[in-house]
Amino acid sequence: MKRRDFLGGLGAASVAGLAGCAGLVETRSVPSSPPVLEDRPAAVYFPTHVEGMSMAGMATAGEYRFGVMYSYPHRFWNVNGEDVQMTGIESGDDVHLMSTVWDPETGIVLPDTGLSVEISKGGELVGQEVIYPMLSQPMGFHYGANFGLDGDGEYTVGVSVGGMNTRRTGAFEGRFGEPASAEVPFEYSRSKRDEITFERTADRAGERAARSPMEMGKMPLSVLPAPEELPGTLHGTAETGDARLTVTSHDSPPSGVDGDGAYLAVSARTPYNRMVVPAMALAGTLARDGETVFEGSLPATLDPELNYHYGAAVPSVESGDTLSLRVEVPPQVARHEGYETAFLDMPPVEVTL
Repeated sequence: MKRRDFLGGLGAASVAGLAGCAGLVETRSVPSSPPVLEDRPAAVYFPTHVEGMSMAGMATAGEYRFGVMYSYPHRFWNVNGEDVQMTGIESGDDVHLMSTVWDPETGIVLPDTGLSVEISKGGELVGQEVIYPMLSQPMGFHYGANFGLDGDGEYTVGVSVGGMNTRRTGAFEGRFGEPASAEVPFEYSRSKRDEITFERTADRAGERAARSPMEMGKMPLSVLPAPEELPGTLHGTAETGDARLTVTSHDSPPSGVDGDGAYLAVSARTPYNRMVVPAMALAGTLARDGETVFEGSLPATLDPELNYHYGAAVPSVESGDTLSLRVEVPPQVARHEGYETAFLDMPPVEVTL
């Protein structure tokens, strides 16, 4: 049994076969990934190859809806503080198993539940692991890890969450705090896995761009609303570490936030696909006419109207105020190729309200 610790607890294509850009499409056993690019930008970039995936199934338990998917085993990068380390493919790996957890009422993906997986076959445990929170260009936030299996056959994937630590507000206040577990039957065959598409993208690899989000059917993605679709007063978007920080203000804090006055919300998203950028420590200073109005942290918050964001109650917000934002800890999530060099070096930025 393997256990991995992680800091902080933390034109679309089809799921069955993503086809992406022109190149060599393979359906052979575990295609070898091209070498990691030597001249990757410190930003989001188009990966060296794209893979499809197959849906294993979905299940509901408690307040949570689970989706389980798989693809070829592949490399990914873990983030621990500011340290980034690649996890390669091991000889015994058969699949990259992925799971997404969401609220079935709103379709909002829940990025801080923690998730453990138990894979069994015929009542015998095959693999067990607390799997990584991850970002990928086609899926956005999910949980994933490589696993070895015990040949073709019928498996059961048990998925368990421990409840969210992120502050929940509005109609989410008091929800998603309890653990829950579900089981998803999973029929695996190597030949079926080998039908999943694999495409090298040498013509675009390293380009400042991203794969399009996948069409996941009934499973939602962690795509955030466009800035103009967010509630409240929109003040603008700043860029740091290739993340986009969209700032809105609101007349009062949502229920679940201590404090009176106005509320500042910062929606952190990826470029190109607007995927949520979770699990970072964000602080800010609100200044007016040279005086500090507010200084402090903007805790990660999940709200049914504002979605996942970073927010704080402030005494007031006036036109001409300056909001300085500081990323004190970069997003503590693993990354698929194309995200591993972004969202790390994140200098302070300012937005004029």
